[in-house]
Amino acid sequence: MTNGGATNAGAEPPARRLTARGALTRDRIVAAAADLMHANGVAGTTIDQVVEASGTSKSQLYHYFDDKDALVTAVIKMQATRVLERQEPHLEQLSSLQGLRRWRDAIVRFVDERHGARGCEIGSLASELADRSEPARILLNATFQNWESYLAAGIRRMQDRGELDPDADPAELATGIMAAFQGGYLLSQAARSAQPMALGLDLALRSVEALALPQERAPGAAS
Repeated sequence: MTNGGATNAGAEPPARRLTARGALTRDRIVAAAADLMHANGVAGTTIDQVVEASGTSKSQLYHYFDDKDALVTAVIKMQATRVLERQEPHLEQLSSLQGLRRWRDAIVRFVDERHGARGCEIGSLASELADRSEPARILLNATFQNWESYLAAGIRRMQDRGELDPDADPAELATGIMAAFQGGYLLSQAARSAQPMALGLDLALRSVEALALPQERAPGAAS
């Protein structure tokens, strides 16, 4: 899932060209590291654990990654792809308040199925890394901005359709929704319940819905 407004901050130099087999091995290492780091944290995940979980050797791992920091960068990118692809069906063509509610329902359902456990893959990394690694912070911030850009684009489409106040700031509304989303994840994780996520998103969406134009006031509406 890509977006023309995505930030390029934190981008790495072009990767060395890999064979198909090499790319599969690299992806297997990153996937194993991503799962371990999401479960145990970055600090709680060792290179030895990644080697064992991925079924590779240290020499293979260090062939693709200079050090653990390089592996963490790859993990952030993989987790960003996973999260955004999971949300793509709801965000790619978002253009109505009803669609925004469907996105909210899908999020709450997903959190409820996991009983609030584990939290957001990107939010968890940000909580651990944002104050420890400036390159990681920049990359994570770019990921959040990219994510918010889909919400903002959807809100702009609502304005274009005459559903929302044209003077509202889509970027600010998108940031508010994302803040409710991430806070809801954290509280749901602690409570082992999807209720905090549901409440947080409901409050954020009500702020958007408060900007809805009555049909008779909507531009282009029939008189």
